[in-house]
Amino acid sequence: MHDFTPWSALAGGALIGLAASLFLLTHGKVAGISGLYGGIFRREASDRGMRAAFVVGLLAAGVALRVAAPGLFSTSWSASLPLTAVAGLLVGFGTQLGNGCTSGHGVCGLSRLSVRSLVATGSFMVAGFATVYVARHLLGGGR
Repeated sequence: MHDFTPWSALAGGALIGLAASLFLLTHGKVAGISGLYGGIFRREASDRGMRAAFVVGLLAAGVALRVAAPGLFSTSWSASLPLTAVAGLLVGFGTQLGNGCTSGHGVCGLSRLSVRSLVATGSFMVAGFATVYVARHLLGGGR
């Protein structure tokens, strides 16, 4: 792990925690991305505008960072489009199955000492470890 940068990781984690805390304080909602995104498409949601603004803000920040510092987006990842699509669908299925995503459970739920979020985050981690093991060691995709 020659690219590990503890100070930028610490700063990023602190900013995510601060943003999640501010969102909870100002809107009374957990900043779980899958829940916020999914609520945009629910007819009964009265706060679709706020949800859409949150998601648009995430996308705009990514685009702005890409323009300002394109080198941050360099990667050696070379998965095919079909593999990426299948992976995205599996993540979407997992967030529905787990009733939330890593941001909702891992950042917001754990900070509120939610047992449900602890179990969900542990499940996410174990599934991720197993996926990496299978992809790298059993399917021959290792580097």
